[in-house]
Amino acid sequence: MDILSIIVVAVALGMDAFSVAISIGVVQRKDAFRAALRLAFHFGLFQFFMPLVGWLAGGSIAHLISGYDHWIAFGLLAYVGGKMIADARRTGDEQGVSDPTQGWKLVLLSIATSIDALAVGFSFALLKVPIVFPCVVIGITAFLMTAAGMFFGGRLGKIFGKKVEVLGGLVLIGIGLKILSEHLWGG
Repeated sequence: MDILSIIVVAVALGMDAFSVAISIGVVQRKDAFRAALRLAFHFGLFQFFMPLVGWLAGGSIAHLISGYDHWIAFGLLAYVGGKMIADARRTGDEQGVSDPTQGWKLVLLSIATSIDALAVGFSFALLKVPIVFPCVVIGITAFLMTAAGMFFGGRLGKIFGKKVEVLGGLVLIGIGLKILSEHLWGG
């Protein structure tokens, strides 16, 4: 597989991470740089390892989850998106300090945005594509796209405020629905 094909795959895989990062960047108020670095690192790391896991697993694990991986991604994104909407609706003292770039939310989002990379790794194994270089390109691309998304989302949040927080939650749910529809209806 040539470098251009690997970059195209990496950008395609990074689009979910980019979109989720925009949504999170909108709501991230405190320590935005560290939060962006944390999110970009984890998304990049998961995007690096998931194709590797898919490649190593070959047919043994990938076929076991391929029937419901889209439901997992949808559920995780819908949960975090719903939480973002609920947090945005709170006012004043009741405003939650729910930082999606920390703890279990970070892990859930990292998994949700990288599940499709598992299938790519499985495909690479079937095509007998050496996996290390594509994993590095995919991980770096996800890191950069996530950082860019956080930056862009942060600017939107400063301009539009709480309204964009609700929109960010809706975008996460929308991404989950998109993943679900692509797997269920192929489109």
